[in-house]
Amino acid sequence: MMTPGLSGFIADGGDPQVRDDPQAWEGTAAAVLEALAAEFEVVPERRTAAAAGDPRTTWLDTFDWRLHKAGLTLEYVPLRGGGELRLSGPAGPAGDGGGDVGAERGAAGAERGAGPGDAADQVTTQLVTGRPPSRPHPAASLPAGPVSARVAGLIAPRALVPVVTVAAPTAVYRLLNSDRKTVARLVVSRPTVIGSPRSVPLPPRLAVTEVRGYQGEARRAVRLISAVPGIRAAAEPLFAAALRALGRRPGDYSNKVGAQITAAMPAAAAAAAILLRLLDTIEANVVGVLADTDTEFLHDLRVGARRTRSALKLFGDALTGLTAEELAFFAAEFKWVGDLTTPVRDLDVHLLGFEETARALAAAKPDDLEPFRAYLEQRRRKEFRLLARGLRSARFAALTQEWRARLSEIQREHAPAARGTALRSGHPRKAAGGTAGLLAAERTRVSFSKVARRGAAITADSPAESLHDLRKRCKELRYALEFFAPLHDRAASANAVGDLKRLQDCLGDFQDTEIQIGEIRAIAAAMLAAGEAPAVTLLAMGEITAGLAARQRAARADFERRFAAFAGRDGQRRMSALLLGRYRTSADIRGV
Repeated sequence: MMTPGLSGFIADGGDPQVRDDPQAWEGTAAAVLEALAAEFEVVPERRTAAAAGDPRTTWLDTFDWRLHKAGLTLEYVPLRGGGELRLSGPAGPAGDGGGDVGAERGAAGAERGAGPGDAADQVTTQLVTGRPPSRPHPAASLPAGPVSARVAGLIAPRALVPVVTVAAPTAVYRLLNSDRKTVARLVVSRPTVIGSPRSVPLPPRLAVTEVRGYQGEARRAVRLISAVPGIRAAAEPLFAAALRALGRRPGDYSNKVGAQITAAMPAAAAAAAILLRLLDTIEANVVGVLADTDTEFLHDLRVGARRTRSALKLFGDALTGLTAEELAFFAAEFKWVGDLTTPVRDLDVHLLGFEETARALAAAKPDDLEPFRAYLEQRRRKEFRLLARGLRSARFAALTQEWRARLSEIQREHAPAARGTALRSGHPRKAAGGTAGLLAAERTRVSFSKVARRGAAITADSPAESLHDLRKRCKELRYALEFFAPLHDRAASANAVGDLKRLQDCLGDFQDTEIQIGEIRAIAAAMLAAGEAPAVTLLAMGEITAGLAARQRAARADFERRFAAFAGRDGQRRMSALLLGRYRTSADIRGV
């Protein structure tokens, strides 16, 4: 294991020449060995090919960093005839099959450039066979083992994808005391990020690993190395350094809005910033959709398009410089994107829940549904071809390019004020031409009023369409809260969003079950007409629709309670606190 408190060293002293020039590095390496030789005998350690293995390490995670968010790091290290998965992070639940890696893996951890705190982490390993992970691996395709058991539930329905690969040829030196006993080891690696279009060399890394019973000697070696000119303590793990070399960082993608806005910004600048962030999300997911890596790429792209349409409806008038005709055009184009993605997403929903649905059958057997699954998969392949054609079309490319250009132009026009010059006025101003704070308060209040008014009008005799319409209004309010989240008090926002989410879940169950019932009936009719529906399959599909109908009735019965919790007297007080909490000192908010 590494010496406690030691995260390793980087041998560049801030000088990129040491990183790029082998001769410059050799001089620093010689100085390190000379410093150690003052108190130890330094002997190169012979390592067999089998022990050394392939010096490449590939880090894996989902596109949206689910392992990183859980505090976990997953590496794939090639070995002869296969490889090893190494999952490091806080200890998992008892009985997960993981095991601590002891001192025999200390040198390997040092070679990878472990970061601060890593010594306390649990490392779970799993041998795997087959090719290196150059392609995505869905959770369902992972081989059985302790690592797979721990990560599968965290990543589903996403796939593991290779994030970055580093080749790090390594040399190990034994440090001997006067009795010629090995009391510590020096591990030196020369990492290079393997990528396209070129590889990126990183500064050499050094670490001291302990030998049990000789911790003092290891610490003495650390002091000697730290005094060598051109050597500095490693501030980050090798994984983070490799990503930074590629212009990335752990957790650099999220489907959350997270636009950088402030209450004092002009409304137009804030609106453009929000919409540009949504466009970033749409574009970031196109490659994953076209590769059909996992279903969440399409989900995130679709949500980005839907949020964009809601934003245009909510505060499109704040985009000064865009005519009403231009706003209508872009709104129609993003509706086209939404319509383009709907068929595949609807089929994905059926297929993602297929196993659970099949296991829940009572009268029928899971195998009875296999013709239904085959029909869904065949239909998805057809709809996916149409989706891919649309996303590769000149129309989609022109939409994203023109939309980014227009939003960037609006940002540039308002750049001086966006950098912190507030609009000063002692009188209320029109939200669309005022500050982002005013826009947020006014539009969120209006959205909440629509939800409260329409929800209060729903009775037991109201048609299903009234609940569907309320769900749309709730979604618009949820988006408004997300768009302007940086302007809200975090605690007040969490309370309001929590109640709204529970109401949305209820309305979502009601609408989704109705849609699924209609789709299953239509598919059953199509299968019957094509002669692809055995009687047992139709009976099993009928059992599914009966279960969906029961869920829909339960959601309808639960609606009144959920709505009262969100829009009742307490809910209205929470929303008022949210809208006024950050703006009490702003003259622009008076009268809102």
